Amino acid sequence: MIQSFPCCGRTLRYADLSAAAHAAGRDIRDYPYVIRVLLENLLRHRAWGAAVTAEEIGRLWAWREHPGADLPLHVARVIMPDSSGLPVLQDLAALRDAVAQAGGDAARVDTRIPVDLIVDHSLQVDYWGDTGAVQRNLRREFERNDERYRFLKWAQQAFKGLRVITPGIGIIHQVNLEYLAPVVARQSRPDAEWAYPDFVIGGDSHTPMINALGVLGWGVGGIDAEAALLGHAYTFPIPEVVGVRLHGAITAPALTTDAALLITQRLRGEGVVGCMVEFFGPAAETLSVPERATIANMAPEYGATCGFFPIDERTLDYARMTGRDAEQLALIEAYARSNSLWRAAGETAPAYSRVIEIDLSAARPSMAGPRRPQDRMDVAEVAADFRRRLTMSLPDGGFGVDGTARPPSREVLGHGSVALAAITSCTNTSNPSVMLAAGLVAQKALARGLTPPAWVKRSLAPGSRAVTRYLESAGLLQALQAQGFHVIGYGCTTCGGKSGPLDTAAADAITQGGLVAAAVLSGNRNFEGRIHKLLRANYIGSPAMVVLYALAGRIDLDFEHEPLGPGADGAPVYLRDVWPSQEEIAALLPLAAAPGLFADVYDPASLDSTIWRDLKAPSGLRFPWDPQSQYLVEPPFFKTEPGRDALADLEASLTRGRVLAAFGDSLTTDHISPSGEIPADTPAGMYLIGNGVAPRDFNTYVARRCNHHVMTRATFANIRIKNALVPGVEGGVTCHFPSGQRMAVVDAAEAYRAAGDASVILGGKDYGMGSSRDWAAKGSALLGVRAVIAESFERIHRANLVGMGVLPLAFAPGEGWRQLGLTGAETLRFGNVANGVLKGEPIDVVAEDGARRIRFLVHAQVLTRAERKLMAEGGIPASVLNGFLNDTEAADAAHC
Repeated sequence: MIQSFPCCGRTLRYADLSAAAHAAGRDIRDYPYVIRVLLENLLRHRAWGAAVTAEEIGRLWAWREHPGADLPLHVARVIMPDSSGLPVLQDLAALRDAVAQAGGDAARVDTRIPVDLIVDHSLQVDYWGDTGAVQRNLRREFERNDERYRFLKWAQQAFKGLRVITPGIGIIHQVNLEYLAPVVARQSRPDAEWAYPDFVIGGDSHTPMINALGVLGWGVGGIDAEAALLGHAYTFPIPEVVGVRLHGAITAPALTTDAALLITQRLRGEGVVGCMVEFFGPAAETLSVPERATIANMAPEYGATCGFFPIDERTLDYARMTGRDAEQLALIEAYARSNSLWRAAGETAPAYSRVIEIDLSAARPSMAGPRRPQDRMDVAEVAADFRRRLTMSLPDGGFGVDGTARPPSREVLGHGSVALAAITSCTNTSNPSVMLAAGLVAQKALARGLTPPAWVKRSLAPGSRAVTRYLESAGLLQALQAQGFHVIGYGCTTCGGKSGPLDTAAADAITQGGLVAAAVLSGNRNFEGRIHKLLRANYIGSPAMVVLYALAGRIDLDFEHEPLGPGADGAPVYLRDVWPSQEEIAALLPLAAAPGLFADVYDPASLDSTIWRDLKAPSGLRFPWDPQSQYLVEPPFFKTEPGRDALADLEASLTRGRVLAAFGDSLTTDHISPSGEIPADTPAGMYLIGNGVAPRDFNTYVARRCNHHVMTRATFANIRIKNALVPGVEGGVTCHFPSGQRMAVVDAAEAYRAAGDASVILGGKDYGMGSSRDWAAKGSALLGVRAVIAESFERIHRANLVGMGVLPLAFAPGEGWRQLGLTGAETLRFGNVANGVLKGEPIDVVAEDGARRIRFLVHAQVLTRAERKLMAEGGIPASVLNGFLNDTEAADAAHC
């Protein structure tokens, strides 16, 4: 089953899927492509001597009969943004210290597979509205993050497998798509040179964007990424694989973004959380890789592990366009065709768990909001929906304001005024068709003399410098700039909460008038409190829609019947007057595929800025921690007693628990651990002020993720989080029991810890949806949360909780804390915890509040053998440390 094929003047070995299937009495053509990639991984690593058993491979051959069974996978590489990557590297530095202090060899703590870290999550929109914004924002970014970047530069020389893409280059997933991903990888081994599929996990939820190129990859928490890059097998449960048959065609005036929002809405409704989605059908074959990328990028929004498009002719077209060399192109095609990983046009579909049909011709110009990316509406519905929500109560999904306030206009801000319009995020900036459409809208409006109201903060943050090049070549960059959409830098800005300050007059009007103002962005996330603390209504859509709403200056506009505004001649200008035709967009697309464009953009000589090269950084094996630093504080995760019985500790602690907070459905990791601005009146802000940091220098929560004191105080402290223990209140506040006092969550947690009580969180459906934010789990653990009981969990956060030794528990189907009549005032007593974790037995919970007693059963959401082992050891940090101290030689030998 190990075969060879010739390519580029050499002979390469590979694990032959077709031959292995035949030997197992199977037909490889029956298998989804994602399962084929997983099979190849197990077969090859077994041939390389890794601890992969024939039984594990056998279960994957019969994958539909063994849902949830363990797969010991070995990823080809790890990719991370600085937001999650810096804490991972910080943990590795602390792990080296812990190993050295225990008498081990610190040099063994190193990356074992290639690791790419892209610095893209620290850029903020401090300056906008002129051509100098790029350089000023970049300088400000370096000023704010000087300590973090010096640490990162140390890490470049300290960890042998680490490659850093420095600030100002682009957004992680677009850079991965355009430059980093090889699609097919090679490795020289003692026996031969091998070829195999690129397979990547990333410390960011939107890693599945690379699925558009035929590369299997998905997002994980930094905790899982940490273990994988140290060479540990990445244990993954056999998934349900859902086939999504795309047919029809995206028809004008709809754009790819509208199709992606339609798919997101449909798949979230169909229930694909935790599934692998594989796209096929006549429409999937015709979509270009950038169009596929817009759809695949939204996989976390429809809840799937991935949104996969297998390797085909479109893959080669894109790889050729983006400058992959001729030898790599030949390798991709020869390997994929030789090993049953090439999808031919019109081929019979594999056998999926189930198939969902989606007609792309049903896509219409859309927006999603005001709080969730799956809440798609046709543009014609947005105005009425906003007005309806304005006076609805907060629990009912509204804004709870007096509807008699003056409506917005182009002269006066009111409820529904658009205060921020951002063309941002790799979701859409990787797609030339939607970017060119935005430029054409700007150009056509400019020709009519229509520009946005002055209060609308506008920004353009492309995912790579290639975007600026082709917009400029098309003559559209100038039009966007004239409309106020100047390039402000290359990074994940507004989409990740780094939107910077609003226009001063707009901010004052919103604050003084209590206005429900809006943001429109071409991103993938619009959760409460994420985009800007003053903006309560947030909508995502295509870049062209961002320009249109900026021109209108209000979200409650009926585009069909109302004008965007008056032109230079006073005549009304409507959407239909400025919307581009498909022919106009298509005529400009060749500029985005100009020969040499991507080779120039990714020329190694241009990947380091002068500012980066001039940074002074320490050297050596171990990092010299500065005890005065408020950015880089040695983390506490490895300061545990090696070999302790963590499961016994957990069971003992849960004999008496208190509810720290209780939440409804769809609590996001943004709610649990915010990423944007640090308000001065929050526990994190007050901590920084108390340590001599002025509010101007707070930076963002993302930038402070290497300070666990800040991040613990940030946990459950989003300004829009709604804790049911304090009804009608937003923010990081709870009620302490039995005192009944209202206090900050961090203070209540400390009070429970001092009393010897374990903190417990109650949740609803989809607990932890959203970003792969490991600090949502790390912060919970540091608060003393020992268990989270919810109706259901999103995949990544559930795994992150296990990785930090926090026990995720699910109510019985049809039950929840509200249905059971829990108030949060109860004392909780858990029984049979160890057997619940190790054997899957029900865990008994008794909730008592005076004479009131409620008894119910929950089940541990610890799904694999590897996860049960992690819970027994206390999580990944303890497991990794034990491994290095107890059996480093064996660990090295087992890694392949």
